[in-house]
Amino acid sequence: MRLRKTQGEMVVWHSHKLLLWLVLVLFSALSLAGDGPGASELELIREQAQKGDPGGELLYGLALIEGRYGLHPDPAKGLPWIRRAAEGGNAYAALVLGNAYALGKGTHKDPVKAVFWWRKAADKEVAEAAYHLGRAFAEGFGVPKDPRKAGYWLRQAADAGYPDAQYALGRMLHEGVVVEPDQETAMAWLRRAAANGHREAVHLLRLIESLVRAVMPLSQEGYEALHRRAVGNDPHAQYELALRYETGALDVNADPRKALFWFRQAAKHGNVLAMHRLARAYRKGELGLPVNPDKARYWQKRARALARETSR
Repeated sequence: MRLRKTQGEMVVWHSHKLLLWLVLVLFSALSLAGDGPGASELELIREQAQKGDPGGELLYGLALIEGRYGLHPDPAKGLPWIRRAAEGGNAYAALVLGNAYALGKGTHKDPVKAVFWWRKAADKEVAEAAYHLGRAFAEGFGVPKDPRKAGYWLRQAADAGYPDAQYALGRMLHEGVVVEPDQETAMAWLRRAAANGHREAVHLLRLIESLVRAVMPLSQEGYEALHRRAVGNDPHAQYELALRYETGALDVNADPRKALFWFRQAAKHGNVLAMHRLARAYRKGELGLPVNPDKARYWQKRARALARETSR
């Protein structure tokens, strides 16, 4: 499992809630230790850490890890302080420790321990930890794959306003990768992520909406006109024709064999929605196909690659 650099390098200062908490800890440290001659901020933080204060341990560990106050960055020296803070109940320290085990920064890589500490933080409503925990259950990172738990933890983070979780949940619901597809809910989460500045959500929304706009007029066409377009290798017409054969909508009789043929043609000519449909059909053994995880992954990767290319 790969963490984003902005999250995976154990930088938790981006959270306004955490920043406020750190300021309060520092104020407390200054009050307790006084501000006598020559006393530096780092010395005060170190003193609080040595006294066993979890907030001081977190601050001192981050200073060592990130090279603050002129220190040379040294994750191996900083992580024991983070571990002490996490063991003392500090939720953000648990997040940092989980990230460290996930990335192997300052310690050996250990997905099981990463999940353990993320769960500790997520149980205390740290949204980033809930996001990583959801991704872990979705991908089988340190835990068996579990779509229900993946959706649960991603929803916790998404409800808390974490844009990456909103995007991940929306995309999972759109693609039906580990949960049943739900396009209405998927679009709602993608729009929330986009509103929060998530660039990939903006790109995916544009792609989906452009495909929908392209297909909508075709849904009003009669079979003969639609079939002519499909035979002429129009991927949108091929996809619409496949949908009609799958569902028996409008003026055709349901025919899974013909539906599969036109889904394949549409996917071959670059229709992303058809690629997703083929991936699901191979994953679940639909449209007369045998279950084939390899082919399901193949079409899912094709769809993702094309989506990324189109959004550039």
